[in-house]
Amino acid sequence: MARVHASALVDPAAVLADDVEIGPYAVVGPHVSIGAGSTVGAHTVLTGCTRIGARNRIFQFASVGEVPQDRKYGGEATRTVLGDDNVVREFASIHAGTAQDRGETTIGNGNFFLAYTHVAHDCVIGNHTTFSNNAQLAGHVQVGDYVTLGGFVGVHQFCRVGAHAMLAAGAVVLQDVPPFVTVAGHPAKPAGTNNEGLRRRGFSAEDIATVRRAYRTLYRAGLSLEAARAALAAEAAPVTAPLRAFLEVSGRGIVR
Repeated sequence: MARVHASALVDPAAVLADDVEIGPYAVVGPHVSIGAGSTVGAHTVLTGCTRIGARNRIFQFASVGEVPQDRKYGGEATRTVLGDDNVVREFASIHAGTAQDRGETTIGNGNFFLAYTHVAHDCVIGNHTTFSNNAQLAGHVQVGDYVTLGGFVGVHQFCRVGAHAMLAAGAVVLQDVPPFVTVAGHPAKPAGTNNEGLRRRGFSAEDIATVRRAYRTLYRAGLSLEAARAALAAEAAPVTAPLRAFLEVSGRGIVR
């Protein structure tokens, strides 16, 4: 049976796995489900239609599933979904989706949200991302696997951030960030490839060199975006397939 502190307010309709732990003064709403091995810290608020997977650790004063900060929101039944093995640190906030978009904020597995981070409505977060303290996403943002956001990063609504990208501390992202790319500044500009991150994740030296060559094609060869896409397609290196796929999708335009 779940271990619920006597001071916690857990709605009887909430669904808790048998080994879930709920800390003092936490609030868990009626439409919340929490998977096996998860812990919920003191004064945490879990509300809305929220599904939390297994082995998540949600620390004190975090807020998950609250209604979106969106003027268009009119009380519709929207959702928040967290996968497995996520860490949500102190005062982090994750808001539900809106009916005007997909109706759901979706977070994958193994993500690390440090203190005061924010994931707004309708965002889609992949797996194994790291949000450093005070990193903030506006609504409708998509973040790929293994992305790292430095402290105080801000990402504009509807932007996409590709897998293995690195957003340097304080970056203000107003356009899409392709996979493997490091950006910095206000507004964020490309600043090379995330070589150290790729090494840590087991990319070979040859693959990293291929990624760097693709970066030069995209940003240093003086090519238009269309010409750069064609050049990358002609090379057809397997490691850069995520980059080529990302560039084929129309969005806010990429950082340049």
